[in-house]
Amino acid sequence: MEREILTAQMPGNQSRAIMKKITPFLWFDKQAEEAAKFYTTVFKGSKILGIARYTKGTPGKPGSVITVKFRILGQEFTALNGGPVFKFTPAVSFVVHCRSQREIDYYWRRLSAGGKKVQCGWLEDKYGVSWQVVPDVLVDLLTGNDPARAERVMKAVMKMVKLDIKRLRRAAAKK
Repeated sequence: MEREILTAQMPGNQSRAIMKKITPFLWFDKQAEEAAKFYTTVFKGSKILGIARYTKGTPGKPGSVITVKFRILGQEFTALNGGPVFKFTPAVSFVVHCRSQREIDYYWRRLSAGGKKVQCGWLEDKYGVSWQVVPDVLVDLLTGNDPARAERVMKAVMKMVKLDIKRLRRAAAKK
């Protein structure tokens, strides 16, 4: 994936090219490599890009994994084996945009295996990372000039664990 190059206006009317890129950095206890391998099997066309290992004189056991760089759906991530100090919370989640119920079912089944199914399309995977598995059509059903329709759809969403496109469309169509 190429980095987007932007031109930024600097003080004194000078402009400078800057690269724009954000990489999510995920802190695991000891499962960075295992998690990266799992995510790259769930999302087709994904891959491990590199593994960094502790060396002599660093805080970890020499040869053990410190970070794993990987790419899923064009987005680079870094997973760190940082120890048990920090845990994941649902305050940060990753949204998986799906075009069909088949895609929703696939990602829901794979990502929730060994984890926890929550509500409204949210789940926690076996590593504690939160995901939202959401149909693209949901935005269309929640926006527009009909607030009553949006309310019906949102009420339907709130009653679901895994989102169901047919049920969302039925809620939108009710009068």
